[in-house]
Amino acid sequence: MTTDILTEPSIDAAFKVVAQSSYAALRALGPIHRARILNGIPCWMVVDYELARQALMHPALVKDETPAYDTLAAAGRMTGAGMARNMLLADPPDHTRLRRLVAAAFTRRRVEALRPRVSEIAGQLADGIAAAGQADLVRSYTGPLPVRVICELLGVREREQGQFSEWTRKTLGSVPAERHEGFSNLNGYLAELVAEKRRAPGDDLLSALVAVRDEGDGRLSEEELVGTASLLVMAGHDTTVNLLGNAMVALFDHPGQARLLRQRPELIKGAVEEFLRFDPSVEYTPMRFAARDIELGGARIARGDIVVVSLTSASRSDPALGADQRDSLDVSRPAARHLAFGYGIHRCLGAPLAQLEAEIGIGTLLRRFPHLRLLVPTAELRWIPTGMMRGPLSLPVTVTPAKDRT
Repeated sequence: MTTDILTEPSIDAAFKVVAQSSYAALRALGPIHRARILNGIPCWMVVDYELARQALMHPALVKDETPAYDTLAAAGRMTGAGMARNMLLADPPDHTRLRRLVAAAFTRRRVEALRPRVSEIAGQLADGIAAAGQADLVRSYTGPLPVRVICELLGVREREQGQFSEWTRKTLGSVPAERHEGFSNLNGYLAELVAEKRRAPGDDLLSALVAVRDEGDGRLSEEELVGTASLLVMAGHDTTVNLLGNAMVALFDHPGQARLLRQRPELIKGAVEEFLRFDPSVEYTPMRFAARDIELGGARIARGDIVVVSLTSASRSDPALGADQRDSLDVSRPAARHLAFGYGIHRCLGAPLAQLEAEIGIGTLLRRFPHLRLLVPTAELRWIPTGMMRGPLSLPVTVTPAKDRT
């Protein structure tokens, strides 16, 4: 990258191809930089681990977009456009109330109870790959696994699950018309599903959220209920798709680490934390807005300025690791620290579900396919070109031993 690009980088397709080296160059220049995201929206981007934790906890960096209205309007984008109310867009006390109510329904016990079903789905998808001998892992495995899990968790009918991947892809994109279409379809369907769960509740998360909505004090409004369900669909889908995809890219790049996990499968659960540190699926956080003038990492942030944290960069600059360790993949690393799920009050509530799916999803692939091989060099892989998500668009693989391939 040139010095001019580093002066105010645009986090676009060209940047994302060489993201890790680009962020390393930015860190060498300082902990925070001017940058442009999405449709050229100007922001401050934090690239350092310690400053990232400060920013994610800073009381003056809020989710209320009012101070940045002119900046966002000039870029033709409003952060909440199309999204029903949910805790991702809320500040305390609304955030505190929403998170508490959702946490009451979305428990670790409910997530852990999904283990047998997640294993069953992963096995079914692996069967399809085995029968074909080769596949695109994104299309055949890392994509459908999280979609099926989150849809079953919410109680979405099987015949309608195929729609969710397309809707969430559009809601997370950078094209305003597509975002509006995605949100409209997703929120409309979820509102109908909420009404159905109210009439005939089942043993699923959405039914539990409806019960929270309809009982007790401080309950969810109907808009907040739909918004929460929508957030769970989006956060529970693309983030895990890309966690799985990024982890497999890392293993293709480090075959010795893949061999170690095959030899010692008990390491896989801890290895998930290392994959999250090494290349997280959320490249940078949703926007925060300065409610007043502040100083951050030596930069003067004015009221109304937008601040994002590069999780991809921050997790590679943890001072707890030596400089020679931060860019190396070590699946046996004990208790790898990372910021992939955020930090502070907005830390991802669905982290246990993503960790469970990654543990089972990666473990199934390694166990079932000892000859799993990527058909193109990792340098030629195409990456998600825009937005906050980071992950490969496709992973063409073969599972057939070399002697059996024609």
